[in-house]
Amino acid sequence: MENYSIVLVILAIMIGLSAIADRIKLPYPVLLIVAGIGIGFIPSLPAIALNPEIVFLLFLPPLLYDAAFNISFKEFKTNINTIGTLAITLVFITASGIAVVAHYLIPGFTWPLSFVLGAILAATDSVAAMSITKGLNLPHKTITILEGESLLNDASALVAYHFAVAAVAGAAFKFGKASLQFSILMGGGFLIGFVIGRLLLLILPRLRNNSLVAISLMLLMPFITYLLAEDWHVSGVIAVVTLGLVIASLKTKEVPEHLKIQSKSIWEIIIFLLNGLIFILIGLQLPYVFNSISNDQVLLYIGYAFLITLTALVLRMARVFLQQVNLQDAFKKGKGRITEDALLDFKNSLVISWSGMRGIVSLAIAIGLPATLADGTAFPERSAIIFISVVVVLFTLIGQGLTLPWIVRRLKIEAAPKLPGQGGHK
Repeated sequence: MENYSIVLVILAIMIGLSAIADRIKLPYPVLLIVAGIGIGFIPSLPAIALNPEIVFLLFLPPLLYDAAFNISFKEFKTNINTIGTLAITLVFITASGIAVVAHYLIPGFTWPLSFVLGAILAATDSVAAMSITKGLNLPHKTITILEGESLLNDASALVAYHFAVAAVAGAAFKFGKASLQFSILMGGGFLIGFVIGRLLLLILPRLRNNSLVAISLMLLMPFITYLLAEDWHVSGVIAVVTLGLVIASLKTKEVPEHLKIQSKSIWEIIIFLLNGLIFILIGLQLPYVFNSISNDQVLLYIGYAFLITLTALVLRMARVFLQQVNLQDAFKKGKGRITEDALLDFKNSLVISWSGMRGIVSLAIAIGLPATLADGTAFPERSAIIFISVVVVLFTLIGQGLTLPWIVRRLKIEAAPKLPGQGGHK
């Protein structure tokens, strides 16, 4: 009962701080994270550790579904080249780059361990980016690319993570096997999400006179889809994202208007509470992992985390600006069906580059590292990996989170007028 009381107190603090952040014009994720760190260092407070299974089941499905459901499907298709590049190619580039830095910088980090750390920190978090840029009037294209990337890159990072952990246990990496498994995970998740999405679109019009049942069904479907996909050993992330995209692509015609209005109000409350709770929980993790590292190593590991943060940022900037050049070349040569709307300019490229913050998924993966290997031996450098991961997440959320609004204002970016019937994030 004590833990439930703590959660209620945290939720109350989160609501109050969100209101304060809005009044002082500070990104509320930053304020909530700092508050979480402060709360976590209260001596009498019981340790509040993230349970990875709870994160993936309770937080991930509704957040992914909400983002996919409210994304501009037309712009998602227009920018699929950039989204795919960031969600797949950049994930593996980032994981490899971080692995190289960790291997040559951190004593005791073998190549498999280094790739574990790289995979944990390879995926970005759109919840953080969208929460921080809310109200900054970003172009719809930029928002769509950031959300689309984060919707898909979790699956890529999780695949890389599983193979890296297997390598730590002694399994040999085979590119052909890895590619096949990646295709099965992605394809299977897409198929389940698509089928459930189409079934939901057939059912909802028949429930137009029973709003309570219809909205309840819409609230449950992300969780059911995620669990079903995971039980069938395919990507629950991709399944939920596909479900949201299927509904988003046809919601105007198939979903009754009053259901959309009522469900939107409920979803806004749920997403607000989940987002706020996530950021406080992120802050709470620093005191929790602080005790796992000896005092003489804390500053050293913080330094490693800072260099890894810089590495990830530099790699992201390089890949985004290279994508800008590639899109322009393809458009001029008429290759790849690249339209003018898909092109990136300097301002959008810089904002997309700077929005690569890490978040709850990276923390959940890190804390979910197995304590022991199959032979019963302790997982090597587990505490170091978790500590560095937490600090990198905090560096990106606080550092980039505080500077991103300033960058957007300095660039004087203005959103294009919203077209009739165009989707977008709430």
